[in-house]
Amino acid sequence: MLLTTTNSVEGKKIAKYYGIVSGEAILGANIFKDLFAGIRDIIGGRSAAYEQELRKAKDIALEEMQIQARSFGANAVIGVDLDYETVGSGPMLMVSACGTAVTVE
Repeated sequence: MLLTTTNSVEGKKIAKYYGIVSGEAILGANIFKDLFAGIRDIIGGRSAAYEQELRKAKDIALEEMQIQARSFGANAVIGVDLDYETVGSGPMLMVSACGTAVTVE
């Protein structure tokens, strides 16, 4: 399935619009990842554990969005937008993906 952040697909005609589709993923980071991320905050550097969790959450959200689009009969999602948030007082990571399901020819 084609996913794009643009509102059209170059060289393709949008034959049918199905509406908005979305997918969400909320993942918790465990205490050891939090501990090492806290140390990284103090000494500097990237937190590979958090980056990996964010990538995983993004992939899940996009896959759920595609499943919903396929259920409508779409072969593409245009105008894809990704949002990243933290949820609650603990280290819960949320990624939401939304876009417009369409059929392109």
